[in-house]
Amino acid sequence: QIGEKDLNQRPITNLSNALAGVAPGIQTNAGSGQPGAGATVRIRGFGSINASNDPLYVVDGVPYSGSIANLNVDDIASMTILKDASSAALYGARAANGVILITTKTGKKGNDQLQFRAIQGISSRGVEEYDRVNAFEYYPLMWEAYRNSLAYGATPTPMATANAVATAGIKGLLGYNPFTVANNEIVGADGKINPTAKLLYSDFDWIKPLSRVGKRGDYSMTYSGGNDKSDHYLSLGYLDDNGFLSKTDYNRFTGRLKVNTNPVKWFKTGFNLSSTITKSNQASDGSSTGYVNPFYFARNIGPIYPVYAIDPSTGQYILDANGQKIYDLGNMAALGLPNRASGGSPGRHVVQETMMNDNLFKRNVLSGRTFGEITFLKDFKFTANASVDVTNQASSTYENKLVGDGAPTGRARKTNTTTTSFNLQQLLNYNKAFDKHSIEVLAGHEYYDYQYNYLTGSRNSQILDNNTELGNFTTTASLNSYTDRYRVEGYLSKLNYSYNDRYFLSGYIRRDGSSKFSPEIRWGNFIGAGAGWVISKESFMQNMNALDHLKLRTSYGQVGNDGLSGYYLYQSLYDLGFNNGSEPGFLQASLATPQLEWESNNSADIGLEFAMFKNRLSGTFEVFDRRSQNLLFNVPLPLSSGLLNVNKNIGTMYNKGVEIQLNGDVLKTKDFNWNANLNITKIKNKITKMPEETPEVQSGTKKLSVGNSLYEYYLRQWYGVDPADGAALYYATEAANTEIRNIDGKKLTTNINNAMYAYSGTAIPDFYGSFTNTFTYKKVSLSFLFNYQVGGKTYDSNYASLMSNGSYGGAMHVDALNRWQNPGDITSVPRMDVSKGTNFNAGTSTRWLIDASYLNLRSASLNYTLPKSWVSKASLKNASIYASGENLLIISKRKGMDPTQSFTGVTSNAYMPSRVISIGVNAAF
Repeated sequence: QIGEKDLNQRPITNLSNALAGVAPGIQTNAGSGQPGAGATVRIRGFGSINASNDPLYVVDGVPYSGSIANLNVDDIASMTILKDASSAALYGARAANGVILITTKTGKKGNDQLQFRAIQGISSRGVEEYDRVNAFEYYPLMWEAYRNSLAYGATPTPMATANAVATAGIKGLLGYNPFTVANNEIVGADGKINPTAKLLYSDFDWIKPLSRVGKRGDYSMTYSGGNDKSDHYLSLGYLDDNGFLSKTDYNRFTGRLKVNTNPVKWFKTGFNLSSTITKSNQASDGSSTGYVNPFYFARNIGPIYPVYAIDPSTGQYILDANGQKIYDLGNMAALGLPNRASGGSPGRHVVQETMMNDNLFKRNVLSGRTFGEITFLKDFKFTANASVDVTNQASSTYENKLVGDGAPTGRARKTNTTTTSFNLQQLLNYNKAFDKHSIEVLAGHEYYDYQYNYLTGSRNSQILDNNTELGNFTTTASLNSYTDRYRVEGYLSKLNYSYNDRYFLSGYIRRDGSSKFSPEIRWGNFIGAGAGWVISKESFMQNMNALDHLKLRTSYGQVGNDGLSGYYLYQSLYDLGFNNGSEPGFLQASLATPQLEWESNNSADIGLEFAMFKNRLSGTFEVFDRRSQNLLFNVPLPLSSGLLNVNKNIGTMYNKGVEIQLNGDVLKTKDFNWNANLNITKIKNKITKMPEETPEVQSGTKKLSVGNSLYEYYLRQWYGVDPADGAALYYATEAANTEIRNIDGKKLTTNINNAMYAYSGTAIPDFYGSFTNTFTYKKVSLSFLFNYQVGGKTYDSNYASLMSNGSYGGAMHVDALNRWQNPGDITSVPRMDVSKGTNFNAGTSTRWLIDASYLNLRSASLNYTLPKSWVSKASLKNASIYASGENLLIISKRKGMDPTQSFTGVTSNAYMPSRVISIGVNAAF
């Protein structure tokens, strides 16, 4: 559980980011660091191959269909993670991957108070950029790539001739000469930069014009209280999170009103209303290699191309009629400028496109929860819960008519969506205690209804500048709408029994139905049971004074999963929009699968809890076995079928693991306390059954097959570099008989198409976890949270692109300076040779795997609680000031790489995590 104290000092925009490292078995990744973006969460491994692996979020007892980013952190009283099937049984099918319970604050009886919280901070990039070569290092590398393409070509050119040709021609291939020397004198015949060369200009940092010091303000006010009959809680919040990249802003207003009342002894009721209004400007990082992705473009453009147009003879900026700098698009011959090489993306300009384009959304959310509770016949209680969550989102994109995808006419798109969900629960409880026995019986029914309405349209050919409404465009390019509906119903019965608060038994049975499956077989039955034994209460333990608590517990449970993408899985569907002129047309999209049924997630665990030395040392040790059966699987079909895949229940997989958590007061005196917490999780994931028709499914860097993990790499096997000529070498397949080299008794090949594929490790770490230290001295406290991961591998595709030399104009990593140059050189980097890019760039090979271990200083805070003698003079009840930080430091194997980015282990050019430093104040009247 994460409490209010763990949250209220952290500068967190999306509540899911608070889950990193809070407990064993919880794994998160950073995903995108864009303001408002949240972490992806996995609980006890990966429950499915093609269906959902996301946990269920439950807000105040009812499943929540909105974005967790809608919630104000200051409204949260606690977050509780349910990991085993037995504890998650109440929430049914949607709880197959665990449950995260979010409880909002409630007014306290006899404790009316008005509270203010303000946090002001700044944000910056939390992961440094990859080390890349500068202009002086870049030109010789490109010269060498050209020279070697001649000297080692199909018809080799003599080395001396190749040197001279490269010296004379390299500028023509790269286009730009940023130096104070002639075009044919930049690199000498020896391959070295001209020692007299100096930079004529140095405007090469493409991310700098888009970067800024981000500012983050988070302000909230709450009023709460209560009496013997009722309690109330009212809050208002405002968040303004401006990221470290221009045009990445996230503004959110939140409000909440929560009232509970007990007008008569036998009846309780209440309502909980919340509203969120969000406006955001987003960076275009959805496509990892898109021209409009700032991180991709700025990272990969060669260090000789300026952001702004520069006179190549004087080195001065070229100005427009208003005296302003002009963006250099890399193809502006009309201004007397050269063209960028193909690797430098001529005709595109990420700075100009980012500043002129728009990628916006506005989101309005209304959530309501109410309940009625009746107590009757002394031991019976009936509770009815009802909730509604409505989200309206309006997205707007605009692509300008000067440069990029929208040129030359401009285009805009508007998308409006409405998501509406209803959840109804009826729960009947019987609770009876007699002698040393206690029994509780629960019977319940739940109904969930989800509806999603989508409307989008785009138009081209902008009429007037600075107006991006669709009416300001002449041509309709697309117009589409659809409605999705999804319903789940479930029945539950659960029994809890305890004897003398020492022995505990529980059992449940559920019956769930999903509209995703055929009416004939859409219902599934799931059972579970649990047991606990408080050993420390036994008579034979009474003399063990050092031991305060010892409990053994175990559980087994089944939960269904219907989380395969799509809402009409059992039906044969068609796709519209394949028209031939004015003649309508459609294509079959899927085959009917009326036999499709629930995927089953079966979990067993056994745990030991303990506390010792007057609770100064406590912890848990837990072993779990989570097996997914009847897996919902997108089975690939042959191309001749005209379809990509068909949905089937085929396959099994397990996640087995160990979780350890230790908490202790290392040092405890009257005024000083040092508390430390450590958790460790080790998980083994393995596929144990695959479809008979496709026992192996390869996609990208992975191949699914029996005996291997979900995230097992299947790659070409990289050997290294031949010292004789600097060629890239791979282990060859048995069938390969051309372009073969035998070195040290190994059969190797220089042709990537002859390379042998093999399993090469997994993205899943050996173990992971976190540790915290909290130091408290009187009114001052200092705490640190570190997340760590040991083992596993990252496929660093970003690094791979920086080591590519198949074209001119792209940036290079500094490791390229270690390339092979002369016969006998021992190195892991092949020779620079633009003609051998396909083979030397080692696509999807083990060359790009690297240790994924890391240590991340995730958060730190320093808090000072003001003495009551001070605050009472200002009519305050209490007050504190604090400083805090998020993502303060990450240490990994390679600078620039973010090993926390994805569970798949493959890096992309995503928005980097933000480092946020804040100061704040809490005050209550």
